[in-house]
Amino acid sequence: MIDNKLLIYLENIISPERRERFIKIVENRTNFITVAIEDVFQMHNTSAVVRSCDAFGVQTAHLIEGKYGERLDKNIAMGAEQWVDTPRYNSTTDCINELRKNGYKIIATSPHKDSYLLDDFVINEKIALFFGTERSGLSQEVLDKADGFVKIPMVGFSESLNISVSAAIILQDLTVELKKTNLPWQLTKDDKMRIRLDWTKKSIKSIDDILARYNKEVK
Repeated sequence: MIDNKLLIYLENIISPERRERFIKIVENRTNFITVAIEDVFQMHNTSAVVRSCDAFGVQTAHLIEGKYGERLDKNIAMGAEQWVDTPRYNSTTDCINELRKNGYKIIATSPHKDSYLLDDFVINEKIALFFGTERSGLSQEVLDKADGFVKIPMVGFSESLNISVSAAIILQDLTVELKKTNLPWQLTKDDKMRIRLDWTKKSIKSIDDILARYNKEVK
């Protein structure tokens, strides 16, 4: 349950302009599309994908870090890690199970023979887009468990793009198409309030002291 009184209390501390910006941005956020990043070796690539999630309104990027540990470079993400939820997993299995439990179809981004071209891919239910390593792509586990495949149409000599470039292209295309539909792509009211509270806390210096003062006042 979100503490609405706390949200109001903290929003009175930040500027009205910042508060309105948070409200505007959260209205364009979605978890109807989410992203899973599997064991990416280059730290800056994970961070760049998180930045693309922020730019195109995807609220959550699931980070699978079984092989190489934490792969989020705050210098590359340029603050995006503050605004995007980044649950972490020790294995691909754990991530897939959690996403399925929450009603997502697993979509592998891969030049698979059964892949839909991005232009032909239709969203009609919640999807989790899986992006793989620079070295070998997605694991066999993801390919075996995927409900579908999508790839970027390419007409040059290159057969693949850097993961961060691929993610940006796919997210820009699919989020635009999603918002043209009547699907319930927006966040729930509770999620919007939770995120506003989280963002507001992250925007206030000495937040721990302020929260302590608030707790004394409400008691």
